[in-house]
Amino acid sequence: MTEGEHLEEHKQLNPAVRDIIIGTSDGLTVPFAIAAGLASANVSDATIIIAAVLAEIAAGSVSMGLGGYLAANTEAKHYASERAREEWEVEHKPDVERKEVQDFFIQYGLTAAETVPIVNSLSQRKKDWVDFMMRFELGLEEPDKRRAFKSALTIGGAYIVGGLIPLSPYIIIGHADVERAFVFSIFTTFVALVVFGFLRGRVIGTDVWRSLAQTVFVGALAAFAAFMLAKLVP
Repeated sequence: MTEGEHLEEHKQLNPAVRDIIIGTSDGLTVPFAIAAGLASANVSDATIIIAAVLAEIAAGSVSMGLGGYLAANTEAKHYASERAREEWEVEHKPDVERKEVQDFFIQYGLTAAETVPIVNSLSQRKKDWVDFMMRFELGLEEPDKRRAFKSALTIGGAYIVGGLIPLSPYIIIGHADVERAFVFSIFTTFVALVVFGFLRGRVIGTDVWRSLAQTVFVGALAAFAAFMLAKLVP
């Protein structure tokens, strides 16, 4: 890099990273809340807690993964539909589309005369023209064709990994002492939420301490709600 050269440091959130954040955050909080609720209801058999939480992790990972698949698939279909409409408009209403391109540049301070060579050049290249309209008129980026399947696997897998963290103390020591396993589950989940919140802040480029506090607060709130609900059940 030459002296005085400007280095761009903008962060762009990768879709896979976003899916990991979604899956892990839910995986850490929901199974922990269920285990905490069962433990607070004086369930002394760790097998019941393990079975219930494993069932929830299985159902939750499938549900979350399916949700990610449907969201990504809907996004892809929406893009394809809008692109087909834009291609038709460029073909059948070129004057209107040329005016829209001109208006776009005028709003950024160019004069009508200054936009003429830009509009003329762009209108000679139909694919680039449509690409421009999709990006700058509609604000749509072409999604990865394999995004839906990858999103489902990433979210579902992250949910499973996150869910096994609060469950692990019950698997390791729960049969000997459920109450002790409950305490260790609180500790391991808290540490995991702290680490996850910190990493989340670093990845998305926001204040790491605020991200950490938000993540821990959401997890604690979910667990407290489940705990109190179980206490209210006679």
